[in-house]
Amino acid sequence: MYKLVAIDLDGTMLNSYGVVTENTKKVIKQTIEKGVDVIIASGRPIDSIKAIANEIGSNKYFIAGNGAIVYDIKREEIIYEKFLTKQKVLDIIKLCEKNSINYNIYTEKTILASALKYNVLYYHKENLKKEENKKTNINIVKNMYEYIKESKEDRFLKISICDDSKTIFNSIIKKIKKIEDLEILEVSHLSRKIIKQGTEDIPIEYYYTEISKKDVNKWKAIEFLIEKLNINKEEVIAIGDNINDKEMIENAGLGIAMEKSTPVVTKIAKFITKTNNEEGVAVALEKFC
Repeated sequence: MYKLVAIDLDGTMLNSYGVVTENTKKVIKQTIEKGVDVIIASGRPIDSIKAIANEIGSNKYFIAGNGAIVYDIKREEIIYEKFLTKQKVLDIIKLCEKNSINYNIYTEKTILASALKYNVLYYHKENLKKEENKKTNINIVKNMYEYIKESKEDRFLKISICDDSKTIFNSIIKKIKKIEDLEILEVSHLSRKIIKQGTEDIPIEYYYTEISKKDVNKWKAIEFLIEKLNINKEEVIAIGDNINDKEMIENAGLGIAMEKSTPVVTKIAKFITKTNNEEGVAVALEKFC
């Protein structure tokens, strides 16, 4: 019997509009009632995940920042952490600004951005449909380098870099790889999300990567929980769709990829479920739990 299910959010549990369907919520709650721990494993910051964890009835733990944090929901505290140093963040900011490329910085609870573009625009539009206490915190900062330099904040989860030009994007990635002690996601495809503008669906498309401290990934965080919960990896299901889900899908007892996931993930998954717009998470849980 499986005892722990780790589920990604964007492109996995959430549909293209950023919503967990009522049926998916019902199936997740039924899975939890059977004694299986269902946790979120996402790249998002803490507060953005908290609201969704509450929606689905997951009240024990979640993983934030692509594995930089394990959060204890009941105790409301971080129990595992691996943060980027302020100096690394400043080095990356300098490089991005010198090359005029868009980036945003994830702290424990906030996304710092210089403009509402790409993934931050998607989160902003998502916020418009949410109650105040369920919104993703976004802080628009004019002079990011000075803001970070003068800030007392020193707990940085990750930096997301986005651009709609593949040439520009690939150029900056080559430069960032020269900075030591970083984990850089090798994303080779466009991210596609949809926002509502009145009655019209507007696609947001961009190339992106995410930069964390070296050896940060979702599976490392799951390993911490495995030890804490006294279970083994054969009792774990991991469900995801993207390159930041690779390690957990590869190492879990049952790795599940969404249909139309990045090929890197579908190649290593033991099972391919339906897409996020066809409630693939609910389909997988009903089949295996």
